[in-house]
Amino acid sequence: MLDVGFHQGAGLHSFTPQSELRVIAVAAQGNAATGLEALWQVCAILQRLGYPVVVLDGTAQEADASPGLQHLLQQAPWSEGASLNMGAMASSLAVIPAAKGLLLTARRARSHEAPPLQSLLPYFRTYGLMVLHAPASTLGPLLTHTATIPLVVMGQDASGVLNSYKSLKQIALDTGLPCMVAGLLHGDTAAERRKVRGALQTLQECAQQHLCGPVRTTTIATQNPQDLQRLALQLLENAGTISETLLPALPPDHSHLTGMPAHFVRSH
Repeated sequence: MLDVGFHQGAGLHSFTPQSELRVIAVAAQGNAATGLEALWQVCAILQRLGYPVVVLDGTAQEADASPGLQHLLQQAPWSEGASLNMGAMASSLAVIPAAKGLLLTARRARSHEAPPLQSLLPYFRTYGLMVLHAPASTLGPLLTHTATIPLVVMGQDASGVLNSYKSLKQIALDTGLPCMVAGLLHGDTAAERRKVRGALQTLQECAQQHLCGPVRTTTIATQNPQDLQRLALQLLENAGTISETLLPALPPDHSHLTGMPAHFVRSH
């Protein structure tokens, strides 16, 4: 009677996937093209590292001609065809339109007071890594019960710092989570590197002053395979997990985030 490791349901239990699903979050900026090519390259690197990757693209709308996450959620996860069973056999990157489905996931979680991403596990359990690519306003409500550190890609245009700050603020308000910010270098010249580093420093100072917390930053040369692999490994390090035993987290403390102006010191 003191034997352990066997019970009447042990046979069925052995067929249940036990591995956790890792989750990476990337905040899409107003210009969705910013960093998008780099994201696909990073996902391809993760595939080569042995992580079957599925991308839920919250910038792409589902439609009958282009079904996506919303269509999956309208089926039971155990019904035939509801799960995307590519798993470890996937040789190409799976990108699923998910703009409506991610919003639906967040609404359902609020109504049931449940961790939002846990409901996605039955549909994508055969993958090793799920990448959420969506605006910060969509990501925030989805990450309330995870330890995922989102990535914000800073654009090089005049509004790059401001848009990145808005994303940091949105995610901080929703989750209390910090973010990592990547400045992309397209030419990797000394002048461009100085410009991007100056913008990142300005963003760090604003976040430290108004969001009351440090922001990790990095510069990535998009034409440098070593830089892209380094970013892929950083995203893996920052990934959270979802599992059947996911426990709710305490709601974030927003008391220090009230009255945060979007004010910046111009970098010279």
